[in-house]
Amino acid sequence: EKSNLTVDAVKLHNELQSGSLRLERPSDSAQLRMEEDSAGEAATERSSGTFLSGLSDCTNVTFSKVQRFWESNSAAHKEICAVLAAVTEVIRSRGGKESETEYFAALMTTLEAVESPESLAAVAYLLNLVLKRVPSPVLIKKFSDASKAFMGIVSSQACSSSTSALRWVLSCLATLLRKQDLAAWSYPITLQVYHGLLSFCVHTKPKVRKAAQYGVCSVLRGSEFMFGDAAPEHHPAAPSTAKFCVQEIEKAGGTKEATTTLHILALLRDLLPCFPAAVVKTCCETLLRVMTLSHVLVTACAMQAFHSLFSAQASVACLPAELNAQIITALYDYVPSTSDLQPLLTWLSTMERAHINLGRLQKDLCWAHLPRLFSATMNCFLSPHSQVVTAAAQTLETLLSECVAPHMDDLGTVSASAPAPAAYLCKMFRSVEEGLTYRFHAAWDEVLRVLEVFFETCGKQCHPIMRKCLRSLCDLRLSPHFPYTAEVDQAVGAAVSAMGPEVLLEAVPLEIDGKEETLDFPRSWLLPVLRDYVQGARLSFFTSYFLPLAAALKSRALEFTQAGKSVEAKIYDTLQWQVWTLLPGFCTHPMDLLGAFKGLARTLGMAISERPDLRPTVCQALRTLIHKGCETDAERAEVGRFAKNFLPILFNVYSQPEEDRGSSAQRRSVLDTVRAYLTITDPQMVCGFLQKASEKLTSPESSEFTRLSILDLVVAMAPYADEQSLGSLYHTIQPSLQSKERSMQKKAYRVLEEVCAAPHAPCQAFVRSHLQDLQAALLDSLKSAASPAKRPRLKCLCHIVKQLSVEHEPFITALVPEVILCTKEVSVGARKNAFVLLVEMGHAFIRFGPTPQEAMQRFLLLVYAGLTGSVTMISCTVLALTRLFFEFKDHLELSVVEQLLQNVCLLLASRTRDVVKAALGFLKVTLLLVDTKVLAKHVQAMLEAVGNLSDDMRRHFRMKLRNLFTKFIRKFGFELVKGLLPAEYHKVLVNIRKAEARSRKQRALRQAAADTDEEEAPPAQPRGDSMEEILADSEDEEEEEEERQRSKEWRKQARQKGQAWLKEGEEDEPLNFLDPNVSQRVLATEPGPKRSRGVSHDFQVSEDGRLIIHEEEEEVDDDEAKGADEEMADVLQDVGLRSKKSQKRRFREEPDDEEREAGTYPQYRAGGSGIHRQLDKEPAFGAEYRSKKGKGDVKKKGQLDPYAYIPLNRARLNRRKRAKMQGQFKGLMKGAQRGAKAGRRNRQKAQRP
Repeated sequence: EKSNLTVDAVKLHNELQSGSLRLERPSDSAQLRMEEDSAGEAATERSSGTFLSGLSDCTNVTFSKVQRFWESNSAAHKEICAVLAAVTEVIRSRGGKESETEYFAALMTTLEAVESPESLAAVAYLLNLVLKRVPSPVLIKKFSDASKAFMGIVSSQACSSSTSALRWVLSCLATLLRKQDLAAWSYPITLQVYHGLLSFCVHTKPKVRKAAQYGVCSVLRGSEFMFGDAAPEHHPAAPSTAKFCVQEIEKAGGTKEATTTLHILALLRDLLPCFPAAVVKTCCETLLRVMTLSHVLVTACAMQAFHSLFSAQASVACLPAELNAQIITALYDYVPSTSDLQPLLTWLSTMERAHINLGRLQKDLCWAHLPRLFSATMNCFLSPHSQVVTAAAQTLETLLSECVAPHMDDLGTVSASAPAPAAYLCKMFRSVEEGLTYRFHAAWDEVLRVLEVFFETCGKQCHPIMRKCLRSLCDLRLSPHFPYTAEVDQAVGAAVSAMGPEVLLEAVPLEIDGKEETLDFPRSWLLPVLRDYVQGARLSFFTSYFLPLAAALKSRALEFTQAGKSVEAKIYDTLQWQVWTLLPGFCTHPMDLLGAFKGLARTLGMAISERPDLRPTVCQALRTLIHKGCETDAERAEVGRFAKNFLPILFNVYSQPEEDRGSSAQRRSVLDTVRAYLTITDPQMVCGFLQKASEKLTSPESSEFTRLSILDLVVAMAPYADEQSLGSLYHTIQPSLQSKERSMQKKAYRVLEEVCAAPHAPCQAFVRSHLQDLQAALLDSLKSAASPAKRPRLKCLCHIVKQLSVEHEPFITALVPEVILCTKEVSVGARKNAFVLLVEMGHAFIRFGPTPQEAMQRFLLLVYAGLTGSVTMISCTVLALTRLFFEFKDHLELSVVEQLLQNVCLLLASRTRDVVKAALGFLKVTLLLVDTKVLAKHVQAMLEAVGNLSDDMRRHFRMKLRNLFTKFIRKFGFELVKGLLPAEYHKVLVNIRKAEARSRKQRALRQAAADTDEEEAPPAQPRGDSMEEILADSEDEEEEEEERQRSKEWRKQARQKGQAWLKEGEEDEPLNFLDPNVSQRVLATEPGPKRSRGVSHDFQVSEDGRLIIHEEEEEVDDDEAKGADEEMADVLQDVGLRSKKSQKRRFREEPDDEEREAGTYPQYRAGGSGIHRQLDKEPAFGAEYRSKKGKGDVKKKGQLDPYAYIPLNRARLNRRKRAKMQGQFKGLMKGAQRGAKAGRRNRQKAQRP
């Protein structure tokens, strides 16, 4: 039967593309309205109906990509659409289900019927899509017929000028072969078809060649039988493929162009990991042979093939360890010159992957080869290219981390005379250590980084062979003007972390003992390094070495102080303080905590009580020991055993008033240490401390400072007490809840908050048993609650409300007014807690029942009462309603939402800005949450209420109103909103519409640009920037203009990259071509001095070459900088749902459970405008000329002109005006000369006696 692809159908498609016809309604079975109504056109209309329906409503997802081609202007795309429509119609006419098998059969029939190259290409493209989804049994059964048809087309199209059909048929062949089972590959016909595909891998047309290479790779690597349980080690066609590659390379030989060789090398790059071991060996030998040609591109491609072989992590059946090692040895004959950038980078990368793969296969063999690579890589540090030096360092670091580090635990301590494999490690380290000699001085920073990695990975076992290097590093750091002190510090720090401080100080003594005759201290830089890097050391070493040293230094400082030598005393005092700062590092994961802490505890206690200067350091050390040192129960018990000694000392220090105002940071440090120690203290001991603290609180002798300090300590201890102690504590602090002293009241609430929030069982039991008392106490203290106490009070109420049941509803009802008013408290924490409590009360009402809707209605009635109060109460109530609406929108009935909306619209008539602001915020949240259909009933009332705002309100909230109108327009359209608003709003509405249209257009352009970047053809080889692209021919007539330009650039690069230079011998030495290292003299980059790059400046340049210079203090006013999203964020922040960045930072720095002590607030810094401006700021250069009203500079009377320059003008190049221009410049010169003469005469007069 003939295809339904008629001439009329294609004609109609072309007319639709050109826009001369338009489809009215696709649902009306594509009936077209024509201007003329003739019988011939009616026939066209009928055929076009079937054509369009066959394309647009094709149900098979395989062709979803083709449906995007409908809008394309490409003739090939039009042909594909037409063929698909016709084939779909044929299948439907026969009652088919449009399955992949049906499409395969129909397209194969069409393939034999079509004749034109365009139709052939379209059918082949569709077949390429559908074959991937056809069931494998179908393709296995039809292999003979399909392959015969495909091979017939391949043979007929092989020499054709058009490549589209050929490339898609080759892709179909690859898919067909990939779907065959293992048995099919034993038949000669299968291999014959495969070899036909393989032969096109060296085709001259790049698209054909890529399709064939991609097909061969997919067959060898992706055949379905290669993934089953009974999968063979390699594909049956792999040996013949390798044989073909070797033959093609040998046939091409060493020809000048070597194009075929490069194509085969690109194929081998992907196929080598698929070959069996014997074949891999043959291929590698061939690769090494062609590398001797010293052809730059051939060598680079061969290196890429080796790199892919090692990176693939092939099995032993493909790449045995012995063959891997042999390739490594062979590649040393092809080391590029150190001045040859790209080849050397490739060689380093290949050798790195080779050794990593060898280490995976056989560790001992890898370690035996590593010393030679380390030696060769260190030579790369002498390269003049910084990229080579960086790559060499990266290679060594990678080898150390991947080949050496995983096996270091198997080695014992490595000495210089140790046997293999430790001997290999010694050789590797000596090679890197040699990098500290002067000839490597230009690359010392990279050498030091490699040494840092070496210390990290091997320092624990190899410290005996590294001591000499450590001494060299320290001597190097002391050399004058040494530029890499930071790198040395990092390297030595890595040694400290790995080896420990004892080993380092044995190799490099500190040379500080308190008996020095001079004050040089050359090794004092080691103390900060030890402080930053020591961990996992012995605590007893600090006790035995550093404590006596600190005592000696302190006594020497006292001697100098008594002698009146303040400078020397300060130096020794600083040194002893630096020694003490090592203690936190020693407390990080100490090795001997159980045995060593008891010997150190007494000294630490004395330091806390008697040495205020050491107190922060010692407290930090104790916290570090508790958090990072006590990892077992025994260690926690050992440190906790000394709580009876440390906690009283810390309590006394904290409760003593200090004269120095800077001690507030110390007090906070002490309190943090108390909190940390309480986590490992016995609860009975905590109860004893709590009882003593309660007695001091009620003692009349205690001062106010003492009582406040004790309350801080009680806040820390309360979560760890038992129920009985908590009961007595509650009776002690209950009077303070109504105290007139604000600080006492706040801290009393903090105690309750900690008890209510604690997860420990005694605290929860206390809250349950004292629930009635707590409710009564909190209600009684409502009127006397001070503003600073609101935050902890609300937090405490929040924890209590979570535990209430239905009989406690009156308690929540009594709290509602207070919570609503707190939503506008001064304290950010109080506002945040008020909103949290409000939501928690809503959840409590839902718990009380009977249904969530009724419960929320009952709760909202309580909140509505606030709308009848003062102005502040009304604005607070609207904020509360906004938050509740946001949180419980799913539990509110429609009538409740509508009633709420009506009430808020009435509030927009208020004359108070706070109320109007809160109401506008509610409207924004409503537009965000409520369904459009529900809002449509109230849009008129909402817009009328907004439109009736006074002029003052409209001006003040202009940005809020603009964003509100934007949301209305997006939901309901421009015309509706414009019709419901007064005329004075129309101008801003038009402006909004223009801005929205502009943003839509920009979004569409961005989307279109993103869509065009997507490739419509299936991807070729997954690698980009491959060597075939460099060598691509431009004979294909279907290349688009951009591709032609790109291929020209690639060919230009290829010509440049294909060139090679011979580097002559040094000075007058002739070049010896028999030298085995002569290949290093063949360079891919031109030898000689580099051109200096142009100096870049910091100014932007416009298209016509003018400099764009922005003045620093210019500010651009942008009314639209604050977008709708930011506006919504402000609304959510107002109702406690989001916090501003500054508030987030404040909450991070100041948690809720801690309060700032006096004097710890950050100092004010000037910045901003108005009263906040910085008064002592240096004026900018030229600021005196700046205009106060407009932009730019102005001339000032009696001062120089702000700028003196001759403007550049193209008219000055006109020959006819040359005389006029010269006259101007002559006058300028004469004036300058007269001024110079006058100045010279004045100077001469002044010099006369």
